[in-house]
Amino acid sequence: MFLRLNKFVSVACLLVFGVLSVCAQDTKPSPTPTPEPKVTAVKPAPTPDPKTGVLKLATAEQVVETALFIYGLGGGRSRLDQIRKTTFERGRSSYTYPDGKVEAATYQRFIIRGDKLNKERIRLDQDFPNAKYSLVFSDEKIFGIYNNSVFTPREDAAKSFENQIVHGIEAMLRYKENESTIEMGDREKIMGVDYYVITLTDKAAHKTRYFVSAKSFRVMMLTYEDDGVRYRRKFYDYNYAQGTLVPYRTVLWANDKIVEETDLGTVTYGQKVDEDLFKAS
Repeated sequence: MFLRLNKFVSVACLLVFGVLSVCAQDTKPSPTPTPEPKVTAVKPAPTPDPKTGVLKLATAEQVVETALFIYGLGGGRSRLDQIRKTTFERGRSSYTYPDGKVEAATYQRFIIRGDKLNKERIRLDQDFPNAKYSLVFSDEKIFGIYNNSVFTPREDAAKSFENQIVHGIEAMLRYKENESTIEMGDREKIMGVDYYVITLTDKAAHKTRYFVSAKSFRVMMLTYEDDGVRYRRKFYDYNYAQGTLVPYRTVLWANDKIVEETDLGTVTYGQKVDEDLFKAS
């Protein structure tokens, strides 16, 4: 009995150190990295291959739960729920339109976390050179605010905003809460990087494919289709923010053309967010 216990502890320790040691291998470090908080929780999980050090996971749930372990730095979904009760971020985005015009904007995003993704309250304030307006997702509806007046946004703008929510990393990390289904696809190797491919379908039938690094268990890319357009979003410059893992740069392609680039400047979790920001009146 004593020997079996020692063997179990040794395997668990090997897993944690093996997984955490490779977390930074797939992306270049952020220009201003922050120290990684100390891991205080360890959960039993499959052991790594003794030759390659890579975990051999058999199910979609094993892959996503391991990713949750990484994104929450050992605390999983409970840590993310605790820390990310609210979100406030600032950054810059640029948009490339079908005519080739490129437009840049600064943005602020406010989020009050819901028990499910469709219960989130999200506000995106964008400041373009010639206009400043907000898009709000609240009570499962999308509306715009301009000069303190509510308006109905263009269909393409509302759809793009919705896609950021339903086809994002959070949708995968919160698959259980959202009652989404996940399926394991064939492993893929792209430019030398080995990926688990997870297909998620939510209750509204939105389908997203997530490419999860087999070494770091970070989502490096996701793909989806909307109105016949093939979208691909890539995530770069992962860094730690208040003990949770965050990509600081994202790039979105539509039919192999870049249409959006976003650089996150700062992100803060847990601060008070005024609920009036999400009201239509």
